[in-house]
Amino acid sequence: MNIFSFGVHFTDEASCRLHFKSERDKIGVICNRCQGTDHYWLQNKWSYECKSCRSRQSLRSGTIMESSKLSFLIWYKTMFLLSTTKKGFSSKEIQRQLDLKRYEPVWAMVHKLRKAMGERDDRYTLEGMIEMDEGYFTIEASGLADKTQKAGRGSKTKSNVMIMAESTVLEDIETGKVDRQCRYFKAKVLDGHKADGTDKTFENAIDDEQTIVFTDNSTSYINIADYVEIHMSEKSNEQTTKETLKWVHIAISNAKRNFVGTYHKIKKKYLQLYLNEFVYKLNRRYFGERIFDRLVIASITANGH
Repeated sequence: MNIFSFGVHFTDEASCRLHFKSERDKIGVICNRCQGTDHYWLQNKWSYECKSCRSRQSLRSGTIMESSKLSFLIWYKTMFLLSTTKKGFSSKEIQRQLDLKRYEPVWAMVHKLRKAMGERDDRYTLEGMIEMDEGYFTIEASGLADKTQKAGRGSKTKSNVMIMAESTVLEDIETGKVDRQCRYFKAKVLDGHKADGTDKTFENAIDDEQTIVFTDNSTSYINIADYVEIHMSEKSNEQTTKETLKWVHIAISNAKRNFVGTYHKIKKKYLQLYLNEFVYKLNRRYFGERIFDRLVIASITANGH
């Protein structure tokens, strides 16, 4: 959705509410009390009433908008800003664009949307041929700012992130040239370099054992073969980066460049949320204007707490 069509379809609070209700009705409403799925719509209350137990829930209830005092129009404008560009928007920039006085509600709203993006992508697993490697992302060094600044190094450190790419090897029949085409990505923050943490993260990301995974020969991957059909590892060098793990390193490079150009500092506990947004848009890079509609759906189906 471009800025012109957004302005035509979502002119005020009522138009955003009606669209949100329409999308929620398609997905279905579940009663918080009895888990019933049949409801009345109370137009004057903007609420659903369960036909079985008569329990009511608001239009926002059970979605990421629950408990938020920001209007539907503000939420929709924010979803549009986050989905309309490849690069991200900082919460401060969104606050400025929407001319809002308080920063805290905007920050909470944006992080809830990033959480919804992550939950949506967690529903899907990778399959077939998978590239996997780890990248080190610059984050704010919590509790070390004074010490590092005095030493002249700045208050920054690195956080370890597992990046996975579902890739397919393609060979040109005429030239014999081999290349890799990439479909979907995943990015997960790791607690450290221990193999057990890496194994668990990987196991949750793949479809089943009918998988071939390519990695370098890091000791973090010593048990990966237990979860896949074939594990192929190569010594880390320039050729591995450009060929075997091509798409993983492109994703790492693009994510780092995106973060540096958009955000001033990222704390480790929020790094996964920023990665959620980057990967969500990367996986939907061919969706075009439909990515806004997908984000609205994600905001409805995500856990509101």
